[in-house]
Amino acid sequence: MITALSGETSDASRLRATVDFVREQDTATLLRLLLPGLDGPELRALAERCAFSHAALLVFPSGRAELEATLADCGLVADAPPTPSVVVRERLAVRHKRRAAELDVAILRPAVECRDGVRRTVEVFALTVPPGSGLGEVAAYERARQHETHVAFEVEAPDPLVLRGLCAAFGQYGATPDGGGYNPHENGTVFYFAAPAEAKAGYGRVELYVPGDHRDLLDAHMEAHRARQPAETLLRLLTGAWTTQALAAFARLEVADAMDGERGVGLAELAHTVGALAPNLATLLRYLTMLGVVSEDRDGFRLTDTGGLLRADAEGSMRSLALMYGGPFYASFAGLDHTVRTGQVAFERHFGENHFEHFARDPELAGLFDQSMAAGARMFDPLPDHPVLVAAAGGAAGRAAEAAAEGAAAVRAVEAAAEGAAAEGAEGATVVDIAGGNGELLGRILSAHPRLRGVLLERPHTVETARRLLGAAGHTGRCAFLPGSFADVPAGGDVYILSRVLHDWDDDRCREILRHCARAMSPTAELLVVERVLPDDGSASLATAWDLHMMCNVGGRERRADHYARLFADAGLTLVGRSPLPLDGTVLHVRRA
Repeated sequence: MITALSGETSDASRLRATVDFVREQDTATLLRLLLPGLDGPELRALAERCAFSHAALLVFPSGRAELEATLADCGLVADAPPTPSVVVRERLAVRHKRRAAELDVAILRPAVECRDGVRRTVEVFALTVPPGSGLGEVAAYERARQHETHVAFEVEAPDPLVLRGLCAAFGQYGATPDGGGYNPHENGTVFYFAAPAEAKAGYGRVELYVPGDHRDLLDAHMEAHRARQPAETLLRLLTGAWTTQALAAFARLEVADAMDGERGVGLAELAHTVGALAPNLATLLRYLTMLGVVSEDRDGFRLTDTGGLLRADAEGSMRSLALMYGGPFYASFAGLDHTVRTGQVAFERHFGENHFEHFARDPELAGLFDQSMAAGARMFDPLPDHPVLVAAAGGAAGRAAEAAAEGAAAVRAVEAAAEGAAAEGAEGATVVDIAGGNGELLGRILSAHPRLRGVLLERPHTVETARRLLGAAGHTGRCAFLPGSFADVPAGGDVYILSRVLHDWDDDRCREILRHCARAMSPTAELLVVERVLPDDGSASLATAWDLHMMCNVGGRERRADHYARLFADAGLTLVGRSPLPLDGTVLHVRRA
């Protein structure tokens, strides 16, 4: 076994041993030592995609002068000034229960000329330990355990497929995820692995360094690491409520609206604009920085793409969702155990009425709820291109003969849409959006297909909101507005839509709603049902989270596709197809049986 740092504890002696180790190694030899069993084509493939770049250690100078003297004593010269460490500083803060701001950790990378002719580096992490600072205990602990000592390989081509393959290969030969992070100062992503117990390199940790921002892949790596730390995993899960309220507070205070993604804003200016205490706002912003909602640099705080969605004026704004999930729905979730035990909806127990009645009595809350429903509108992006709607837009499908047998108001709604469309020269079919909210989805469909006509069926107060919004989009001439309930589904439509409606109700009520649809539909009419469908195999899905939400707050549920198929059959309908949508959505294509 090669023991790089055996028995030597002073910074200078540890640094010399690291220099000697780097000088003697090459990529293929070191990979074979770290991952026993790796050989042949697999070894060559890995060696072609990542290269041994450095060995690292953590030292503890009292200041810059002592650090430079130690480097010089080991024959090392730093080619560039130190840069701040993010990953190691955060790890030390967590390990020693200290604020990261208390720890001054820098990175230097002096070069070493190696025996194989390659120029590599020694990565020196330097935690400054001024006399009397109280950090001596941290230094003694870290010297003894050498947690930050590791060897590193730099990925030659930072392609996501290559990176996934490298991580999988390390796992195949016994290395396990051991943390990591993104360093914005260098725009580099670090993936740490614990070397297998039988490794013979003398180093217990391995780093894959990838230039660029690869936090999407890092998330899965970190999740695997946390799965091996059950207490930490549980603690992170238990603090999920803090995240909800931090985002809701950020939205309520309108902090996002006082920021942008281009210009950094100073803390004092932000606090003054939103009317908050600067130190308290700083605590909130630090937490949101950890979540990736905001970022901080020398110019102050700025919004990330994620945080930008909490601006009221952002396209696809999700501010209303943050206010709903951090407001009434948050309050009702405190009664989840009561729902699980008794079946009583927690929202109704907390507020004394169901959520539809509660929102209807409060116009401001009702408006917020309708906005929150529209906030998930990215789910609708592909829907106007569904073959059913494309075909319907191709020509007049005609209203069904059964229309005359239905209620006069329903017939007039479809006729009004047809008359308005005729005045504009449209010849397409009629789309009926049942409980269509503020018209977000119907508006998208009418914008995509100028030949289509629309009917929106909703509660009276919501119909008026939809009338204003669709009017502002220029669709009033092709759209009729029908105040009413599910019993008022109009006949004569060519395509009917139920978007995120059935999950609000139990099976009996769903059958009733679907029977109203079936009675209104002609033999040639189509029904599109948009829902989050529970996966058949139990894999991770937003539908599973929403299933819990619907049970607690509405008394409804999410369902599997076969469950929906049974409900359709009970109502005289049949499921003929399904297609995926964004945000784990699904569109179910249904016809009369």
